[in-house]
Amino acid sequence: VITIFISMLCGYAISQLRFPGRIALWWLILASFMVPTSALIINHFVLVANLGLLNSWAGIMLPQLIHPVIIIVYKQFFDQVPKDFREAAVMDNASEFGILFKIYMPMNWGVTTALSIVCFIWTWNAFLWPFLSVTRTEMMTITVGITQVNDAFGVYYARQLSAAVLAGLPVALAYLFFQRRVTEA
Repeated sequence: VITIFISMLCGYAISQLRFPGRIALWWLILASFMVPTSALIINHFVLVANLGLLNSWAGIMLPQLIHPVIIIVYKQFFDQVPKDFREAAVMDNASEFGILFKIYMPMNWGVTTALSIVCFIWTWNAFLWPFLSVTRTEMMTITVGITQVNDAFGVYYARQLSAAVLAGLPVALAYLFFQRRVTEA
């Protein structure tokens, strides 16, 4: 939810507001989309370690709060909305938040739902960052926990596969629950 909200605000600001550095920020976001996440892992680890957030929920979530892909999709959506809506709202003395939440948001529920599902799947399936940032067993995410299902005699593949199926259930249920919203838009 936080990722979607931050990305929506960024996409709206870059698309609709005119401020110094807007174009440079847009190119920076596009460039960051081209850098693989695994290339930034060391920088993320050093930053989170210096902030003292290793082995904490905040340390797991912080590097995953911004996804350039979601910002790009929102910006492209806001670019395609006719400018007449914004001009009419400005003439009615609507604030920027009013324009965003009362005019643009009702138009893009399908986009927001689809991006929420994709973001949930990305976050749920994240392995590398939670694996590196958490060492305590009780803090491990399910994807990291599945790899820890073994004992002194080796790996129990039946347990790992059944845990993987159970780990996939929330993603499948989330998609089934929101499928109608995605297809309506």
